[in-house]
Amino acid sequence: MDQALDEAAFVAALDRITAAHPGIDALEAGLLAALDLGLPGDSRAFARTFAVEHALVLRAVAALEEAGHVTVTARDARTQRTRYDAA
Repeated sequence: MDQALDEAAFVAALDRITAAHPGIDALEAGLLAALDLGLPGDSRAFARTFAVEHALVLRAVAALEEAGHVTVTARDARTQRTRYDAA
């Protein structure tokens, strides 16, 4: 896939997520869209890929877990890197 198609697929996934969950935060929707596209649920990788502070990604993962949208599968105690899957 070329980059334009990847971007189009990501935007389409974002649209699906926000339509299904109207009150969801944009970063949370991005995390769910990435999972929807088959990207691994890895907080550090998402933060680096999208140039977002890791702390913000961790907060979004926590909110998604609390809402029942994701399940945390692993967390590194030292770095707080969190792995998660769709619930």
